[in-house]
Amino acid sequence: MAEPTPTKSVSSLQTTLPRIAIKFCTQCRWMLRAAYFAQELLSTFGTDLGEVALVPVTGGVFTVTIWHSINESQTEETILWDRKRDGGFPEVKALKSLVRNVIAPDRDLGHTDRALKKEKAQAEKIETVETVKGDEEKKGCEDCQ
Repeated sequence: MAEPTPTKSVSSLQTTLPRIAIKFCTQCRWMLRAAYFAQELLSTFGTDLGEVALVPVTGGVFTVTIWHSINESQTEETILWDRKRDGGFPEVKALKSLVRNVIAPDRDLGHTDRALKKEKAQAEKIETVETVKGDEEKKGCEDCQ
């Protein structure tokens, strides 16, 4: 899985604990998906989060944004996931990892981290096998040379 490039901006609005907003399209009926993500984030991060807000919008929007303090007077806004930018919806473990990377990079997510590492290792293994196969096809059969 490729790491998305978060979009960031800085504000003078004071935020003591991170705030997450999940914007979801009501026309597309994505409220249950948004609520599920909110529940998972609250279950995992609990009181490390100040708020998880569900923001109903229209137009096929599904974004997950986090605001967190970068110092006493500034708050940074990061779009962690955008359905249009990132191609669909995140897996819960990927979203948890993105949130963790912002609010507590050293925190261990237990089975979520292990699953992400396993997926990454499998993807690298597949990529290596495909490269080797591609090289073999280029070389051709020894009998034919």
